Amino acid sequence: MKDHIYDVIIIGAGPIGLACSIQAQERNLKYLVIEKGCLVNSLFHYPTNMTFFSTSDRLEIGGVPFISHGVKPTRAEALEYYRRVKESRGLNVNTYELVLSINKNDEFFFISSNKALYKTYKVIISTGFFDYANLMNIPGEDLPKVKHYYDEPHPYAAEKIIVVGGGNSAVDVALETYRRGSQVTMILKKNNLDDGVKYWVRPDIENRINEGAIKAYFNSYLKEIRENEVIVQTPERLIVIENDFVLAMTGYHPDFAFLESCGINFRDDNSKIPLYDETTFETNIKGIYLAGVVCGGMDTGKWFIENSIYHAENIFEHISLKKE
Repeated sequence: MKDHIYDVIIIGAGPIGLACSIQAQERNLKYLVIEKGCLVNSLFHYPTNMTFFSTSDRLEIGGVPFISHGVKPTRAEALEYYRRVKESRGLNVNTYELVLSINKNDEFFFISSNKALYKTYKVIISTGFFDYANLMNIPGEDLPKVKHYYDEPHPYAAEKIIVVGGGNSAVDVALETYRRGSQVTMILKKNNLDDGVKYWVRPDIENRINEGAIKAYFNSYLKEIRENEVIVQTPERLIVIENDFVLAMTGYHPDFAFLESCGINFRDDNSKIPLYDETTFETNIKGIYLAGVVCGGMDTGKWFIENSIYHAENIFEHISLKKE
């Protein structure tokens, strides 16, 4: 076991986890950030050509300016920015270290990882959701041709592609693969595209659908995936579509099992929203806090980087009060 006690350990080195570490640093607290992957691991796994919704200034943390070439920064610019923040602030971050459990004994928490055992007074969980895809739970979903994560369009050039979903990820995938010569069919469970589709992209996808360049089945869902085809339930009937790849942009969710293992409770509904104080972000386990998108449960569109940065300040205002 590490022979010293931390004031706070932060699990997750995404933008909000880093914002928490900056708050700890500015308050002269002994802290550590533990990240199971690389720095801002979720952002690293975003599609290569992704552009953010927000302008760069709204993604800033720690008073470090974020200057991008365009009005809205790219994934590559964000990776470079958060790396510079970590280096310029000298933040204490352990990457490629997986937290296995959190247990409380008297006034301390014991955090066990695949590399060490730590002792701390407070814990902040800021683990995001991108590592856990929402599965369709249909026959054939485990076939190699089914992808829940999308990187770039090149591997799908000139192939027959099924894109599942009607949100931003699905729209981006459909348009990018279509422009690489793919034969693209979208399967949407609702009767329209999601309301949150980026305003500068919506006319493009709607025009492609209306002209028939991209086929779209609304109020429909995949019933089965086979080696060379898929079965789709439309409002009228079952149809069979020849297919090479299924890109299931069905969304993602936090690691609920890990939160439950910590003793964190959830709302008594299907939202899977964990119980926490909406001002301090402390959970039902005193001393464990949540920060960022993990607070949203299944509603992963509620919290973004820009509207959850303040979680870090609220949490540390509460922690500082308790230390006095």
